[in-house]
Amino acid sequence: MNTKKQDIKWMKTHCSRMDHGGCSLLVGVKNNRVVKVKGDPKGLLNKGYICTKAIAAPDILDHPGRLRYPLKRIGNRGHGKWKRITWSEALESIRKNFLKIKGFHGARGIAFCLGMPKGTEHFALIRLANVFGSPNVVGIQDVCHMPREITGRHTCGFYPVADFNNKTGLALLWGSNITGTNEEGEICSRLLGQVKRGTDLIIVDPRKTALVHKSKYWLQIRPGTDNALALAFLNVIIEEGLYDRDFAEKWCYGFDKFSDHIKQYSPEKMSDITWVPAQLIRKAARHYAGTHPAAIQWGNPIEQNINTFDTSRALVCLMALCGNLDVRGGNIHATEPAVQRLGKLVRADLLPSKREEMIHAYHNTIPKLMNVPPTHFRRAVIEDIPYPVRGAYMQGTNPLLAYAESGMTLKALLKLDFLVVTELFMTPTASFADIVLPAATTFEFNDIGHVGLGHGYILARPKAVDPPQECWPDIKIINELGKSLTSREYWYEDYNDFLNEILGPTGLDFKQLAKRGYLRGPQQYKKYEQNGFKTPTGKVELYLSKANDFNIPPMPVFTTLPEDDDPGYPLVLTSRKSRYYLHSSYRWVSRLREHEPHPSTEVHPKTAERYGVGEGDVIIIKTRMGEITQIAHLTDKVHPGVIYSAYGWWFPETEARTQYNWERSNFNMLTSAERLGREFGTPNLKGIGCIIRKK
Repeated sequence: MNTKKQDIKWMKTHCSRMDHGGCSLLVGVKNNRVVKVKGDPKGLLNKGYICTKAIAAPDILDHPGRLRYPLKRIGNRGHGKWKRITWSEALESIRKNFLKIKGFHGARGIAFCLGMPKGTEHFALIRLANVFGSPNVVGIQDVCHMPREITGRHTCGFYPVADFNNKTGLALLWGSNITGTNEEGEICSRLLGQVKRGTDLIIVDPRKTALVHKSKYWLQIRPGTDNALALAFLNVIIEEGLYDRDFAEKWCYGFDKFSDHIKQYSPEKMSDITWVPAQLIRKAARHYAGTHPAAIQWGNPIEQNINTFDTSRALVCLMALCGNLDVRGGNIHATEPAVQRLGKLVRADLLPSKREEMIHAYHNTIPKLMNVPPTHFRRAVIEDIPYPVRGAYMQGTNPLLAYAESGMTLKALLKLDFLVVTELFMTPTASFADIVLPAATTFEFNDIGHVGLGHGYILARPKAVDPPQECWPDIKIINELGKSLTSREYWYEDYNDFLNEILGPTGLDFKQLAKRGYLRGPQQYKKYEQNGFKTPTGKVELYLSKANDFNIPPMPVFTTLPEDDDPGYPLVLTSRKSRYYLHSSYRWVSRLREHEPHPSTEVHPKTAERYGVGEGDVIIIKTRMGEITQIAHLTDKVHPGVIYSAYGWWFPETEARTQYNWERSNFNMLTSAERLGREFGTPNLKGIGCIIRKK
């Protein structure tokens, strides 16, 4: 008998920081170390599926380069020189500096920044900001999740998510490479099970993804023109009378105006813009309209250009007019479990003026957007617009790689009076901090996943091992900072009580949730038949009744490409995420780096020949904002007119004093924050004019 295997203790938890999360995992523990991770065959969402990042989790936890104690900068910012300090010294330094800034500029002079929400630390940080008195929680939601969620709430009263728990006749994957980078809560295994049972696929994607060969139609769209294509779908469906007439008559507001408006977006006219043949648009639109139920699985690439509001609006209208809203197998309003109300959890009552005081209120973003877009945050730091911001606390984020126009981010980091970063590993952004705090990571603390994400369930993430002695969970860091910066009455003796506060209305404590594994809200459909839609008119608003109040077009439009065509930059640049990394994370993990050791740009062979580029060549990609180098990979998976660059690249194997060569291959050196979609402050990350050459 293998005694080594016998010594391993297996426990169940859920993924949190390897991807958007949701997979149920079996974690093998030996001597307080995670030694193996595998998928749980009984998992609610994944049914045994597991990604490469989760398999590599033991290497992440045990990495020798991991941050293991608090650091204080010595010398100039970015020079990579640090002094080890105690947690007491770190908390006192943060307290002293943040209160000093608050004394000069008010609480709004401090911004609390986060990356992709990974768990309850998201709400703990909002609570800290509210209790401290700052209205400014900065997130990357301008290009991820919020445009879909908030547009849905304005249009139909909820965030429509694809229902792959029930049989669907057709899945329309719009900008969703679900087998490569799982969308939050939508694990590919559920969809693949549907496809095996006969579900059709339509794919809208500039790149030939893994599921194209299983699809009925593939629409190889020009990056950044999704609103034009969605409007063409609507044109076909309305002009040919393929919509759900009963639903439109009873539950849609402004249908007559909308049907007149949509006439201008014929497939023939939109074909020139989208690069998709008109006849293919017609066939795909007819198939979607004629299949019931059908679900649109929309990925966050549709949120990464200035037209995101119009794209999201048009797609919600498409769901509605084809009778696929809140029906089994369609796009549903998932009912959440009865957890604590988020407003109460984050103590929104302590900052009633928040909506008027947030940085982006000055820029007239759309109502319900409660996270400050990064570009507006940086302008407040650099230009004092609408008021000065001089301090920042950042968790789970690497803005030098993640924010559009990296040069602007650098200016902001250098201008801050005081910057605190919590991290697992020293990153380019952390290298500019005054204080760096070592965070615990997945499997090292109790947490709850998917709170407030709108998918209808929450997931237990019980702790499997202890973190290194001085690595604290983000929730604990925030709890202790809260005690230091604000009144202790709003915080806990044990940070784990934050989890029990979330669960309070359910009647469960965390141990009970962990035993169950997850908690789902009641599965109900067509809830609008009892109470109408949660919009001002009680209907799906094809024509926004509050458009004048918001100073936005009442119906989705196509007016312009993300960037005007420029003969000097004849190719169209976009980016792709990697299945081996999470945004800019984990490039230091050898087991993952072996799969993708270099930043590679995908180029069509015909395009490569035209520009004298061969497989494996170092190439320069240039836009009007700047240039970077990556490695050319020739493939016919991409359109000859499109350049697909890798995103999130820096080089942790290089030196701290150069901030790990963060500029060399960083996609956001090529993007601009000059032109924004007003509704969400969204910059153009897709559809950018570029040129390439061999270095």
